[in-house]
Amino acid sequence: MRVLIAEDDPVSRRLLESTLRQWDFQPVTVADGRAAWDALRSQGAPGLVILDWNMPEMDGVEVCRRLRERKGGDYSYVILLTGRGGKEDILSGMDAGADDYIVKPFDVDELKVRLAVARRILDLQADLITARESLREQATHDGLTGLWNRRAILDILDREVARAERESRTVAVIMVDVDHFKHINDTYGHGVGDTVLQQIAKRMSTVARPYDLIGRYGGEEFLIIVPGRGADFANDVAERIRKAVGEEAILTDGVEVRTTISLGLTVASGPKHSDGPKLIQLADQALYEAKRAGRNCSRTADAGATQPIEQDA
Repeated sequence: MRVLIAEDDPVSRRLLESTLRQWDFQPVTVADGRAAWDALRSQGAPGLVILDWNMPEMDGVEVCRRLRERKGGDYSYVILLTGRGGKEDILSGMDAGADDYIVKPFDVDELKVRLAVARRILDLQADLITARESLREQATHDGLTGLWNRRAILDILDREVARAERESRTVAVIMVDVDHFKHINDTYGHGVGDTVLQQIAKRMSTVARPYDLIGRYGGEEFLIIVPGRGADFANDVAERIRKAVGEEAILTDGVEVRTTISLGLTVASGPKHSDGPKLIQLADQALYEAKRAGRNCSRTADAGATQPIEQDA
């Protein structure tokens, strides 16, 4: 674990650095409060901080106060190193946001114990952050494919439509459905079916732009949002995805599964865009036309029309 040591006295600074290295810490040392504040604001700053109270440029209490007033970023555990042992001074330091303090000259055993407490708290914080991010991932991503889940992709669509209206830009919506997916499940089992969905999701993500957004709409259906590009480009995206899925068999459990997809798309443009549900309805109608046309193709619906316009992929 990296530790920032801010101590202006060179003897004390070297002693702290040597002691912490013996305990498998990685000390980063500075000699004044300004340098400490700059280090704490930098990317990847140490989470554990030992601040001397009295330092040039800025004292440890002021550094701590600024640190606590800063918004965002990971929590820093601060130990004040002070020659002031009075109750009022200690309360002042803790009130500024310090987590702990050590009176100089420090006792090695006491320092070791207090650092152990700091490490335990920071480890708990890291576990909580990991758990929080995991919950956030589960709330917005599909557990099987790793794509955006239905709720998240619909929220994204609403935001992209609103953005397109504000900026007078286009937004395309592509609905994707796996052809004869029930037959795959019935023939090979749901485990193979799950693998097929995972591989289709991976292939779609590989050929799409980083700006294109892909979500699992439900079952074997996917929703793709292509912001800022017109019908020709959206058709190119649809064709690349169709080929990426259908040209190579998917190998799973020693079985080669060949599958294709059908796609329906629509593009809204101009200052007055259709809303998200309307675009999905039109793309779904176009998808139905692709199914009627024999599958493994795409069709396009005009966002300004009530009926889909057929177009070969």
